Amino acid sequence: MFSPQEISEKFIDIGKGKADLCLHKALLLALLAGMYIALAAVGANTGSSMIENPSLAKIVSSMIFPAGLAMVVLAGSELFTGDCLMIISAGEGAISWKKMFRCWFLVYIGNFVGSILVAFLMTQAHQYSLFGNGVALVTMKTAVAKVSLAPLSALILGIFCNFLVCVAVWIAAGGSSVTEKLASVYLPIFLFVVCGFEHSVANMYYIPAGIFAAGDPVYAAAAVAKGIDTSVLTWGNFFINNLIPVTIGNIIGGCILVGAVYKKCYPKKKA
Repeated sequence: MFSPQEISEKFIDIGKGKADLCLHKALLLALLAGMYIALAAVGANTGSSMIENPSLAKIVSSMIFPAGLAMVVLAGSELFTGDCLMIISAGEGAISWKKMFRCWFLVYIGNFVGSILVAFLMTQAHQYSLFGNGVALVTMKTAVAKVSLAPLSALILGIFCNFLVCVAVWIAAGGSSVTEKLASVYLPIFLFVVCGFEHSVANMYYIPAGIFAAGDPVYAAAAVAKGIDTSVLTWGNFFINNLIPVTIGNIIGGCILVGAVYKKCYPKKKA
């Protein structure tokens, strides 16, 4: 494992590489990351739908979801939340703030397209009908809970989520083997899921998936039978009640609580 000082200096070069990505490469790599996270969410919802005990179902979904960041880190792709650590490179003057924000914008758009694409295709494939529409019920229930959050709660949960995600990415960057990187990613991501923290890119899947599922008459009837109020599943509630405050929280948690702190504590050594 690399030392914290070595990891901090490593992120300066990592930020340079991200800032220099051309338009199509940034979008394509971000699309992949969005799909990785979305597929992890599909797996998490599917796994939890098999279990009636809600506490045990939460543990199972928390055990499955880290596969998303594992794919992002090991396969090579661009995830908005992890890219908040580019602030280290920008803070050291290795890249311009303009380049950092350009990268963020492109990656955010690519993550959104990849996530919502998976949500749409899972609906078209009727994947949510598994276990007697159990996956559909979990998908809609999860989406309803997320859009029902107060904006301040969503923001705070977003802060702690990306604090843990960026800690996971930071530790993974210090690993030199697949085993080290997987171990680095797993526990912080398990922690954020089991605690119910909010991840903007994951929610780009979770909430649209719930909206798409609620639009299916069969799934909608199943929701009514279970007392799930899907009337709150609107695109307006998705963006205003969840995605915007969660994204702001993710930026605060990743940039300030992790990136800025580590840059301050482990500045680049002078030659």
